[in-house]
Amino acid sequence: MGKPLVQSRGGSVSESGRAHKFERWLFLVFLLSLPLMNPWIRGDGIGYYALARAPLIEHNLDFLHDYQSGNASFRDARIDENDAPRPSFRTATGHLDNHFTVGPAILWAPFLLTAHAGVLLARATGSHVAADGFSAPYRFAMAFGTALYGFLGLLLANRLASKYVDERWAFLATISIWWSSSLPVYMYFNPSWSHAHSAFTVALFLWYWRETRDQRSARQWCVLAVIAGLMLNVYYANVTILTVLVVEAGRQYFAAFCNVSSGDALRDVLTVKRLFVNHLLFAVIVILCLLPTFISRYVIYGSPLESGYIPLKDWSWGSPYFLAVLFSSNHGLLLWTPVVLFAIVGLVVFWWREPHAGTPIVAAVLAFYLLIACYPDWDGISSYGNRFFISLTAPFILGLSVLLDRAAEFFRFPRVALAATSCLVACLALWNMAFLFQWGMHLVPARGPIVWTEMIRNQFFVVPREISTKLQGYLFHRANLMRQIEERDIEQMSKPPGP
Repeated sequence: MGKPLVQSRGGSVSESGRAHKFERWLFLVFLLSLPLMNPWIRGDGIGYYALARAPLIEHNLDFLHDYQSGNASFRDARIDENDAPRPSFRTATGHLDNHFTVGPAILWAPFLLTAHAGVLLARATGSHVAADGFSAPYRFAMAFGTALYGFLGLLLANRLASKYVDERWAFLATISIWWSSSLPVYMYFNPSWSHAHSAFTVALFLWYWRETRDQRSARQWCVLAVIAGLMLNVYYANVTILTVLVVEAGRQYFAAFCNVSSGDALRDVLTVKRLFVNHLLFAVIVILCLLPTFISRYVIYGSPLESGYIPLKDWSWGSPYFLAVLFSSNHGLLLWTPVVLFAIVGLVVFWWREPHAGTPIVAAVLAFYLLIACYPDWDGISSYGNRFFISLTAPFILGLSVLLDRAAEFFRFPRVALAATSCLVACLALWNMAFLFQWGMHLVPARGPIVWTEMIRNQFFVVPREISTKLQGYLFHRANLMRQIEERDIEQMSKPPGP
C-alpha cells in the first residue's frame, strides 16, 4: 500500500497526472476559502505592515500614522491621550520602536505596489479612495498576498511529501495540517502577521534543498542562499532550519576525510575544497540578502545587529520550558493542535526509514523546538495554539503523510484505509475549527491559560448554537463583528489573569 519511503516518485505520465489532480483539488479548496480573508491590520501585524506601508506611502520609516490608526490594545501602549508617541517607545535614533521583521513587507511588495498603482489611477479618473495605505484596496491586497503565500507553502509541502508517499496521503496530510493547525488564523483571520509567510519560505527552502540535495551546483547554492536569506528576513527563528545544511555538510566532510587515506586522495581533497567554497558562497549571499534587515535595524535602533526583541542573554537557556511548550493550557502545541502529535510520530518514522533525508529534517525540527523552549515568551502571548510552530508546516505535512501512508498498511482494503483516514482528518479539522471559533470570539482567553472543562463544554454546547450567526456576521457584516471582538479583547485584558 503506498510506495517505499526510500523510493522517490517516478516520472510516469499516470503518476504525474495523479499529482496534478490532487494539486487541482488543493487549488479548489484555496479558492473556496478566500471569503475567509480578513483584511484586518491588528496587533503585531501593525508593526509588520508598517514596514511596507511607511516606505511606500511616506518614503521613510516613520510609523506614527500606523500606530495612531492601530487597534486600541496596540495603540494605547504606544500613543498617549494627545495622540503623540510615548517617550518610552522612542529609540536612540528618534524612531518609534518596531522590532518586527521586514520579510513580510518584502513579500507583500508586489501586491501593495499593484494596489497603489490602481488607487492612483482611480484617483486620476475621479475616485476618492484614499492613497494612504490604509484604505480597502491596500488591505485586501495584503490579505490576499498572505493567503496566497500560505497556499503556496502548502502546495510545496505537498510536493515534498509526494516524493516519499502516495499522493493521496500527501494530499490528506496537507488538508489536515491546513485546517487542523494554527495556520488558518494567520493565513486568513490575522493576515498582517508573519506566520503564513514563514510557512511559505520554510517550505520553499526545504523543497529546493531536497530537489538539489544529490548534486548541488554553484548556481543552485546561490538560489538556495537567496531563499534562506528571505526565510531569515521573514522570521529570525527560522535560522534553526539551516540545521539541515549543517547535518548534510557534516556527513559530506566526514565522508571525504575518511576516504583520503583509502584511495584517490587528490579527488577527495578537491571535494572538500569545492564543498568549502560552496558553503562560503552560501554564507556570503545569505548575509547580503539580510541587508534589508540590517539596514532597517540600523535606521530604527542605530545598530544593524539590534533586533529589538528580548536580548539573548535574558533567554531561559538554563531552564527551558520543554514541557510547557507542548502541554501547557497556555497555548501548548500538542494540546491546542493535537494533529501535530501525529505529525511528530510520522517524522520519527520517516527518520527511521529514510535517515539520509530524515535526519537533517528531524534535527531542524528539534532545533526549532529547543529555541522556542528557551524563549521567555514561548507561549506567544496572544496566540492561537503555539503560533511559532506554523513555520514547521512543511515538516509536519511530511511527517503526517508518512504516518498515514504507513497506517494504511494495516488495512486489508485500500478504500477502507482511505475512508478511515478521511474520517480522522475531518474530525481533527472540525474540532480545530470549533476551537478556533472559540478563540476568535473570545469564548476562551486569547492570552494566558484556558480552562479545559469550559473549552470542551463550549465545543459541544456553545459553538453549535452560535457559529451560524457569527459566520454570517463574519461574511456579511465583518466590520461590526471585528469591533465586537476588539471590545471583548480589551475587556478580557482588563481582567486579572486566569488560572
